[in-house]
Amino acid sequence: MNQTTLFIADLHLSPSRPDITAAFLRFMQEEANQAEALYVLGDLFEFSIGDDEPSALNDEVAAAFKACAEQGTPVYFIHGNRDFMVGRRFARQAGMTLLPEHQVIDLYGEPTLIMHGDTLCIDDAGYQRYRRITRWGWLQWLFLRLPLSRRMRIADGIRGKSAESKENKVMQVMDVNQGEVERQMRRYKVRSLIHGHTHRPAIHQLDINGQSARRIVLGDWYTQGSVLAVTPQGVELQSRAFEEAR
Repeated sequence: MNQTTLFIADLHLSPSRPDITAAFLRFMQEEANQAEALYVLGDLFEFSIGDDEPSALNDEVAAAFKACAEQGTPVYFIHGNRDFMVGRRFARQAGMTLLPEHQVIDLYGEPTLIMHGDTLCIDDAGYQRYRRITRWGWLQWLFLRLPLSRRMRIADGIRGKSAESKENKVMQVMDVNQGEVERQMRRYKVRSLIHGHTHRPAIHQLDINGQSARRIVLGDWYTQGSVLAVTPQGVELQSRAFEEAR
């Protein structure tokens, strides 16, 4: 096992994209199990309607995480805006640890704030209102008690509305708010932040209280795999090509 910590986000796994699933499973089998730790920063799935959903894909993903954890690589998960219904049952099945939406970790001596990233997009008032409502514990409790078929119809409706909403918004509204980025970094007393959600992989340099800081944005897995590899020597955003269907 080498001194490398890996971060991924925004895979949006679904039965309709077997190419993404294949790339993810290959990554788990060939790379993740060699790392010191793996952090999944949300939107692993395109949508989650609860741990009781009968899904071959979910079982396959859980098995891949479990195998990785059993080989000595701990797996940590932060909910995204698509998979916030992933719960303790799936976490146990996958052998992974659920983390709160904002978490500070010691990354080779550097206190680092990790999150999905949607809480930084405060200019999108409509989304933030939706987010607050869907995180109400009593509402999630009620949702999980609906029949699976009803939950699936609701999920399909939400996906459709989300796609329509994105088409009508300017990109600046859906991106992070710089002031909120700096506020959260000051709040948690860090000079390093890692997140996903915006699908704009980059390493941004910034100033926090007169000190140099950085914000690392993970990429999505729509057209290629995207991995952040962190070692004691530095950080690198990497891509992974999808294999062509045979």
